[in-house]
Amino acid sequence: MQLRGSKQAVLAGGAVAAALALAACSSSSSSSSSSTAAAAGSSSAAASTSASASAASSGSGTLNGAGSSFQNTYQLAAIAAFKSVNPGVTVNYQSVGSGTGRSDLYSNTVLFGGSDSPIPASEDSKIPAGKKVLYFPVFIGPITMSYNLPGVSNLKLTPDVIAGIFSAQITSWNDPKIAAINPGVKLPSTAITIAVRSDSSGTNQNFTLYLQKAAPSIWKLGSGSTIKWPSTAHAGAQNTGVASIIKSTVGAIGYVDYADAKASGLSAALVQNKAGQYVSPTPTGSSVDAAAATINPDLTFAAADASSAPTAYPISYQSWDLVYSTQPNANDVAMLKSYIGYLLGAGQQLLPSLGYAPLPSNLVQKAEAQLNTITVAS
Repeated sequence: MQLRGSKQAVLAGGAVAAALALAACSSSSSSSSSSTAAAAGSSSAAASTSASASAASSGSGTLNGAGSSFQNTYQLAAIAAFKSVNPGVTVNYQSVGSGTGRSDLYSNTVLFGGSDSPIPASEDSKIPAGKKVLYFPVFIGPITMSYNLPGVSNLKLTPDVIAGIFSAQITSWNDPKIAAINPGVKLPSTAITIAVRSDSSGTNQNFTLYLQKAAPSIWKLGSGSTIKWPSTAHAGAQNTGVASIIKSTVGAIGYVDYADAKASGLSAALVQNKAGQYVSPTPTGSSVDAAAATINPDLTFAAADASSAPTAYPISYQSWDLVYSTQPNANDVAMLKSYIGYLLGAGQQLLPSLGYAPLPSNLVQKAEAQLNTITVAS
């Protein structure tokens, strides 16, 4: 499957233009209205919560966030749209990876941290004393198995083969295990170069969680924001860094979020799901997968390999904005409620064109209700 780079116009300038058009046709009271995906199930209580994110109550000043590179394309588009209806608030977002985003939150250098995975137990001690972290989900999306193999299209991969490749047990493209699931395809003897993340990353966490769940007999490297990869791996920072390695290296394969893979014009393999079907990475396939995930009371969940549906794309993941439940002043509370409310509301309409999947309506309602628990520290 070729993810065409020409669609980058949608992901960059086109996305911002779409965001501004959306904002222009929205009144201040509806700037946090439910997304298309959530509208059908939104209750009057959720609508009331959304209305609280109007320009009149959005606060003023600068709202800084940092973290997940998976979120970056969405943040850029949403920030542009939000600014047009809330001109008094300037939102900045630094795409530095989930691990760094969480660290910036712990050190109080940002008001929200983007993370594609829950806070690991090893970081609990870094949360300031007396602080509680709230998880606000923002969207769902696929992780592609992007590869650079000229002349080979529609490559098929099983969970066991993917696990074998990334643990360096399968090292050449004409390995019998790959050939067996790609009959009739002329596979070269090219050595496989695995492209991985060098930074602490939610993409690492979710990709390896998928391997743990889908290929437990093969995958023995664990799951986490950082992984001790085989010594032959080539590492790059953020999703864009991994995409760059793949694009410039014949024989490379790596895990890259759909938006960045599409922007780079990379080819993506079809991955076998629980139903035995080979499916391409799409936002729709990720929605199907995530629909079967168990939502925890704190709104954390794992989309990876959750569904047995034939159309589910199994290497899917989710992303949250992490916020402290208490803030130093009322203005910070207002800015956070307004912007996070926008991401949960009108911003959800931007997601399909950006290569992401909107949140299920029931999850949107729970997240919007949670906004009311952000208060000023006593």
